[in-house]
Amino acid sequence: MSSSIQDVAQAAGVSISTVSRSFTRPDLVSARTRERVLSIADELHFSLSRSAAALKSGRSLRVALLMSDHIRLWFSASVIEGLNQVLHANSYDISIFQISSIEERKEFFEMLPVRRNADAVIVASFDIDNNEITQLSSVGVPIVGINSVLPQERGFTAAVNIDDVQGSTLAARHLIALGHRNIAYVRTNRDVSLHFSVQQRFDSFMEVCAKEGITPRVIDVHEGEHRIASAVTQLMSMESMPTAIACQEDGIALPLMFQLERNGFSVPGDVSIIGYDDSFYTDDIGLTTIRQDPVQMAQEAARTTLELIDGGTPDTPFLVFPAQLVVRASTSRVRADA
Repeated sequence: MSSSIQDVAQAAGVSISTVSRSFTRPDLVSARTRERVLSIADELHFSLSRSAAALKSGRSLRVALLMSDHIRLWFSASVIEGLNQVLHANSYDISIFQISSIEERKEFFEMLPVRRNADAVIVASFDIDNNEITQLSSVGVPIVGINSVLPQERGFTAAVNIDDVQGSTLAARHLIALGHRNIAYVRTNRDVSLHFSVQQRFDSFMEVCAKEGITPRVIDVHEGEHRIASAVTQLMSMESMPTAIACQEDGIALPLMFQLERNGFSVPGDVSIIGYDDSFYTDDIGLTTIRQDPVQMAQEAARTTLELIDGGTPDTPFLVFPAQLVVRASTSRVRADA
């Protein structure tokens, strides 16, 4: 990925105008300074032609993306794909800041004053607090959320979210309509101060069940390679196996299906399983799930971001995409003897 003129200036310890003059008016720059600037520009693969628009407009042609989940995961990779499809076509680069610890989070926000080299900040699935929004706002660029918590109340400029209330309601009603009352809900025990909040998804599911007099058993598992083994252990340690399991995300539901079947349980004969996302392999495996489209959401967020950078006012700055129930082979009516 090409670097910006700001990167060259910072690495060379000179001003942006000095970098520009080194290319366009070398007579105004000392030979030693110009040689250093050109050498660093070559190392950073800096293209003056690409930066011509940036020089003229005063923009960096860069958008900062702040996310907490691993980039390799389905949602994160889909968001990056959607953003890149729109931003790259408009000559914008994406700088990804992956926050995986409290220390990295603190460092990112402390370093904001020296990171004023982005024309906008996109926050994806990150439970950002009011103080951090204030810090981001101090940079003076649009702040756009993707699946962000309470974006209007938290001070985002714009946001694109999935309707998690609708999605979880559809999931709960589907299991209840199939006659299930002995239900378990499996979720990750995430640090809410670091990761995006899925609390609304959980609360909505539990509320629908409560209205039907059902109290699902909650299985909490820690993030990590042993989370599915932990879920299976907890499920099999119960006095009675639930007839249906709702999972916080497909990343739990898919491996859980395999592990339960390896332990002698039939899906959906013994237990029905429903996921959330409609991610990789769900159609191949036959997982019933709630569909969301992060690529489409990211594309919309990118278009909104570009409009805000240009000084425009989006007609609908806070968009909510509907969720969809996708019924496949992993759910069925509860057995008569269950």
